[in-house]
Amino acid sequence: MNDKTTPGGEVPESSPQGAGAAPELLTQPPTGRLRDTKEWLDGFFRRIPFSFLMAAVFLATSILSATVFHGNINAVKDSWGLGVDTTLDAGKWWTPLSALLIPQDVMGTVVAMLGAVLLLGLAERTLGTRKAALAFFATGLIAGTLGVLLQWLGTLTWEWWSTGASTAITMDPLTGVIGAIAAATGSMGALWRRRIRVVLFAFMLIFLLYSGDPEDLYRLVAVLVGLPLGVLLAPRSKPLTVKVLHSSHRETRTLVAAVVLVTAVGPIVAFLGSTDLTPFAFGSYLFMNDPIDPSTLTAVCRGDMPITRQCIRQLARLGSQGPGMFVMSFVPVVLLGLAAWGLYRGRRFGWWLAVSVNSAILLFAPGSFGVVRVIAQGGSPSHRPFDASELVIWVVTAALVPVGSLIMLVATRKHFGIRAPRGAVRRFWLVLGAGFVVLTAAYIFSALVNLAAIVPHTSPWQVILEAPRRFIPPHFLGRPTHAVMPRHSAVSWAFQWCGPVFWALFAALVVWVLSRSPRLAMAHDADAFRALLRRHGGGSLGHMGTWEGNTPWFTRDGEGALPYRVVNGNAIALGDPVCAPHRAEETIREFLAFCDEHNWTPVFYSIHPQYLPVFEDLGWHHMSVGEETVVHTADFSMKGKHWQSVRTALNKAVREGKTTVWTSWAELPFAATTEIAAISEAWVAESDLPEMGFTLGGLDELRDPDVRLMLALAEDGRIEAVTSWMPMYQDGEIIGWTLDFMRRSPESFNGVMEFLIASAALHMRDEGCRYMSLSGAPLATKPAAPGAEEPEDVAGMDVFLAWLSRTLEPAYGFSSLFRFKAKFHPEYVTLSMAYQDVLALPGIGVALGKAYLPDVSTREAVALARSLGRKD
Repeated sequence: MNDKTTPGGEVPESSPQGAGAAPELLTQPPTGRLRDTKEWLDGFFRRIPFSFLMAAVFLATSILSATVFHGNINAVKDSWGLGVDTTLDAGKWWTPLSALLIPQDVMGTVVAMLGAVLLLGLAERTLGTRKAALAFFATGLIAGTLGVLLQWLGTLTWEWWSTGASTAITMDPLTGVIGAIAAATGSMGALWRRRIRVVLFAFMLIFLLYSGDPEDLYRLVAVLVGLPLGVLLAPRSKPLTVKVLHSSHRETRTLVAAVVLVTAVGPIVAFLGSTDLTPFAFGSYLFMNDPIDPSTLTAVCRGDMPITRQCIRQLARLGSQGPGMFVMSFVPVVLLGLAAWGLYRGRRFGWWLAVSVNSAILLFAPGSFGVVRVIAQGGSPSHRPFDASELVIWVVTAALVPVGSLIMLVATRKHFGIRAPRGAVRRFWLVLGAGFVVLTAAYIFSALVNLAAIVPHTSPWQVILEAPRRFIPPHFLGRPTHAVMPRHSAVSWAFQWCGPVFWALFAALVVWVLSRSPRLAMAHDADAFRALLRRHGGGSLGHMGTWEGNTPWFTRDGEGALPYRVVNGNAIALGDPVCAPHRAEETIREFLAFCDEHNWTPVFYSIHPQYLPVFEDLGWHHMSVGEETVVHTADFSMKGKHWQSVRTALNKAVREGKTTVWTSWAELPFAATTEIAAISEAWVAESDLPEMGFTLGGLDELRDPDVRLMLALAEDGRIEAVTSWMPMYQDGEIIGWTLDFMRRSPESFNGVMEFLIASAALHMRDEGCRYMSLSGAPLATKPAAPGAEEPEDVAGMDVFLAWLSRTLEPAYGFSSLFRFKAKFHPEYVTLSMAYQDVLALPGIGVALGKAYLPDVSTREAVALARSLGRKD
């Protein structure tokens, strides 16, 4: 036999099973080490030779063609660039390929090389070298060819964009790079597949709509070609099926925030590009810097003359001039960026901000285009005038981004339920309102005092009417009928800067509100609850009381606590009382009085048997809602035939080089946290039901500094599975750990969870812990003892629990999980629910369903309630 040594010690290979010998005993957990970020990057760069080759090709071609030196770029484009003139009219058939290999300037060279190493490198790491090369050239060539054909077809109909871009010649290696990464998403896990696709589509659409260069069209086509190509290139371990993938709350928030942030980038792209090829870029007309002569403005906008087109043109230009107006033009960009930050953090305030900004953009778009139409009446310097029908089409097109954003925000509203403290919101509006009043008064006062310094001549009433316009971004003003041009410095300052100061105040207040979490308001309570947990314990499930959604309640003297949440008027207390053992009854009775004061129906969920006599003395009812499995680790051993399956999984894993790491989230390198998030999201995506809460933790709970993780590592350092463990306390010391989070990657080996839990038990034994709780299996019950009768008053609830168990079993596997835990030969401890009134059971059932699945609809909740009380 060849023994294999690991950092955990010498592990003998199991004896031949044919000889009847059981695997030999592993006495130490096989500990390993996580790769740090540097090691991860080293491994990444060693496996992308094609990407480095293409980066070198891009650099070499830019030097040889002199584009990197700003040589005769037009001549190079005429010979090697892609476009209607070169590819179709001149018959240069090689240009779809040459345009993929030659960057057109210095910045293009830098971007192409970075894209090759990072994006194409990721595609190569995912697909392999040959498939990545195929994806690069296939998507690049097809996208370039189709894009040119689409342009050519557009010119035949005199479509505005196609006509304007028909003479443009492009050299863009990023087309193939983006097509390759789109193809690679077909072989990625659910987390990164979804993230990259959403961001790719968002960026490509925004650049096409706001920039409108031909290469933007080619890149979007490359994405559309790359996605089906990726399906063909992806390895298939099972038949290809179409399935709707679920997202966790955190992942949905991330995706929505990313889309909102990308839409905020659009106006910046339009401004920097200064193009007039797209409806979204028409706003660049409003950034004209040529000064306006006051005498000219007075001549064309005299008070005794009707408003002419020339006057409106001058007024529109006036409204966008000056540093203050320039800053104001980017107010929507800043607000959308802040909204994206709030959405990422799950804040309802950020959701309302995103809805408000997009609604304002949609509301003011027609007025903005009224100005633009007058400005562009003669067409741009290089394009023909557009007619009314095209203007209507482009205005409608411009509304697609805010409309699409609003639809997305409304559809995902339930994921942004974290509300700011009411006091913070009140202070937000008070301070903002006061700032608006002060700034408005300052502008009106300075204008009235210096009324003669304003041209054209205006009245005090017109100054007052003009004041609100100082706070509106210039491209939202629509067709102006009156404007002022101050010549006095005081009035000029107020004219330019009242708006920017107001929006700076608004942005600062938004940051402040988004930073104010409801949990900050309860920070003292949270710390006090954790202190009681460490002192008195709170049972194996006590740490769940620290999770989001639970509110800690304290006795009057602060020496007892219970975590609870209110759902439909039911106060659901989770777990055992957190107090000294002799004060349990006192704590429970005081909590009941607290609920009575608030007219809530109290329910105690997942309590241990030692507390049931308290409820029996109160005349309450109780029923089983799950079974906890507890392993005594002080004398933990895997000796005996009944441990053979666990020993086999453990020893097999060690022989294959698998190791474990006991750590915390804060100690993990970035690469490891990304792997864990991907593993978790893949599990959520493949589930038929959304991620549950209440007594089942997710990624957010892993970040708790008191929680520990046990990770299973492959021989190359990849994370194959993860478990999380919540502490059990007694007298300030940790006496055990409770299993919570369990996830495994699709590529992990069979038996990885047995390997992890057995390794965790060995680690806990060596650390002197007494207990390892494998947690409660929700909705699982032990078979009734022979001759035992089911209490009549809980039959309705049993129907509900049985129905819920059957419904959730295919997605969450509670029963199979319960059977899995039996492999570790635990002690079974019944978890019970105590309640006062049998008639309240239907309402309690609905409340529990909403606690586990808070996003259940009202119709579904009513259906649940109707099913209660009916026996199978």
